[in-house]
Amino acid sequence: MSIPFLLTTLAVVASPGPGVVYTLAAGLAHGRRAGVVAAAACTLGIVPHLALSITGLAALLHGSGPLYALVKYLGVGYLLFMAWAMLRDKEALTFEDSAEPRPVSRVVVSAVLTNLLNPKLTLFFVAFLPQFVPRDDPGSTGTMLELGGVFMAVSLVVFTAYGLGAAKVRGRLLARPQIVTGFRRTFALCFVALSARLAVA
Repeated sequence: MSIPFLLTTLAVVASPGPGVVYTLAAGLAHGRRAGVVAAAACTLGIVPHLALSITGLAALLHGSGPLYALVKYLGVGYLLFMAWAMLRDKEALTFEDSAEPRPVSRVVVSAVLTNLLNPKLTLFFVAFLPQFVPRDDPGSTGTMLELGGVFMAVSLVVFTAYGLGAAKVRGRLLARPQIVTGFRRTFALCFVALSARLAVA
């Protein structure tokens, strides 16, 4: 496993993106369990991108302007929906110990869709990952699976750290309900900013 691959993977995973924002929001709003579930689900959302890369469909997607634009704007639309839902849903960032935990299925579906509709991951796997796979290597599929597994493992560790970190400071916010609206607006703005960056990429 090369150091450049690990460093680039860490940079891509740790940099602010839809998965990071969603995991932070889940941890802050619903605690450790939701943060960990969101981290695992965001990691699960990487699987389709890896599968596309291995089957060669990602290269087709990258080479076809209309197909890539379709996926990109689906991602833009979903991020804007997340921003709207964050502002509309009064339970999105409710810091109350008595509140019922958010259903795991809801967290998983939202997190998987967040990463599934993230073209940045498709570009990573089609443009970056193949550079570390020897050309005409009969074991290239295994190598890509191994590298993809490392990427997912790093994603799970980093996202879990984000989720647990957010859950840890959650308790301090219980005594400050007045800042809940500020957090909700901040996360909504993050989703809007990410959608705008994706739209012009």
